[in-house]
Amino acid sequence: MARRWTPQRFVTLRRIRVIACIAATSIALAGSFAFTARKSVALNINGQTTQVTTYAMTATRLLEEQGVDIKTHDIVTTSSGDQLANHAVVTVQSAYQTTINIDGTSVPFWTVATSADQLLGFFEENQNNATKITVDIDNVYNQLTGGLVINQDGPVTVIADGKTSVAPNGKLPAASILDSKGIVLNKEDRVSVEKDGDTTILRVRRVTHGEETRTAIVPYSTQTIIDSNLPEGQSEIRQQGVNGEKTQVYNVTYVDGVAESETLKSETVTTMAIDQIIAVGAAKSDTDKGSDKGSDKGSDKKSDSADNGKADSGFNNQHESSGNNANNTGDKNNSSSGNNTNTDTNNNAGNTGGNNSGNTGNTGNTGNTGNSGNTGNSGNTGGGTNNNSGSSGSDSGTTTTPSGRLWHATVAQAQAYAAGAAAQRGWTGNDWDCLVKLWNRESRWLWYAENASSGAYGIPQSRPADKMAAFGANYRDDAAVQIDWGLWYIAQTYGSPSKAWQHSEQIGWY
Repeated sequence: MARRWTPQRFVTLRRIRVIACIAATSIALAGSFAFTARKSVALNINGQTTQVTTYAMTATRLLEEQGVDIKTHDIVTTSSGDQLANHAVVTVQSAYQTTINIDGTSVPFWTVATSADQLLGFFEENQNNATKITVDIDNVYNQLTGGLVINQDGPVTVIADGKTSVAPNGKLPAASILDSKGIVLNKEDRVSVEKDGDTTILRVRRVTHGEETRTAIVPYSTQTIIDSNLPEGQSEIRQQGVNGEKTQVYNVTYVDGVAESETLKSETVTTMAIDQIIAVGAAKSDTDKGSDKGSDKGSDKKSDSADNGKADSGFNNQHESSGNNANNTGDKNNSSSGNNTNTDTNNNAGNTGGNNSGNTGNTGNTGNTGNSGNTGNSGNTGGGTNNNSGSSGSDSGTTTTPSGRLWHATVAQAQAYAAGAAAQRGWTGNDWDCLVKLWNRESRWLWYAENASSGAYGIPQSRPADKMAAFGANYRDDAAVQIDWGLWYIAQTYGSPSKAWQHSEQIGWY
């Protein structure tokens, strides 16, 4: 018996048809999405390429799937931009740390270069000025730096011990090239690679140590005495001062026979200095001036006593304090007044930080032959501590080097460093020009630039500043840390400096 048509049955069948259509559409869409989301990607890790299949939408996700551990300074590029596309190429270059030399300053540098010649080429691509860059190879047998190939494409000129020769096969590490030339390195010898036009030079500098003995002058001191028998204001020399002498022994470091640095090993005073003694007439009081010279001797003595005390505090102590600014710690405005009673002329230790330019007066330390000639305090700068305890002129403006890679860099040093770091990311030509303009606008390439309102800091103007800590703890003082983070930020956010500059032009920030 056939089922009778009813409104309820019609509604039920209609609902079944709608649900079936939705399910079929969902299945079709899912199948289509799965087909289009499935990608074949070429993954290149340090020159080794493998073909992988993935549903990942970004290179970061793909690398996580493949278990590739990416370090802070590694460089990852994707041929299809931010979104991973089918047939894209993802390239991973693992960075290692070597040391470059920027106009005489050694700077640790993270690089992905496969040869020293290539690393020098990075700097040449973006540098149009005269900044001299070399690659320092600290240990020729180290697999990361010493094992670096010198020149992939040609010969290498070797300079050592005053002799020049050519190694025809530059596609070798420094140790192999030096061994082939019979050059044996001592423990402290320095090996570096530099470019001279099209010539790649492997240079060896010999480091030796020796002692030098010198004779130095010990300036005499001056003492002042009060003589009531002299007229007021009159002075005369009672004993002529004579300079002494001391013998100083220095430990000297020579590089290729030229003195590079020295430290004071010992000093001995061979001839004592003789103080100069100056007598000064005592100042007369108003009472003395108005009374007879032959009046009460007791009154005269009292006046003499008062006069002597006044002269001691106003003149003599002023002289004694004239050379005693050495204990001023980090104070820009320390100056000796006439009533400075600091007679401890042996306190030349402790000049730290601050501007100690006022301490050049230490050449006048009285009564203390151990501190004479100590004019080096005028060179104390930055955060270093100048331990000048009792040394006679041996500091001569030397400063300790703070811990950091590119500490308190000049604009030229910062741009030289950034030139190589940007070039190894492929940012040359217009991209480099845009980076220079971008950071000129943001900070004028000053490591200490700070926006008072936003708190943005450093050359790339990181906001907040501690974002840069991922690239180094000294981010507030180290231009290399700031630049490394800034380039990483541009790569992650905009892809290139030219796009970051375009955004800055349109919006006013990047």
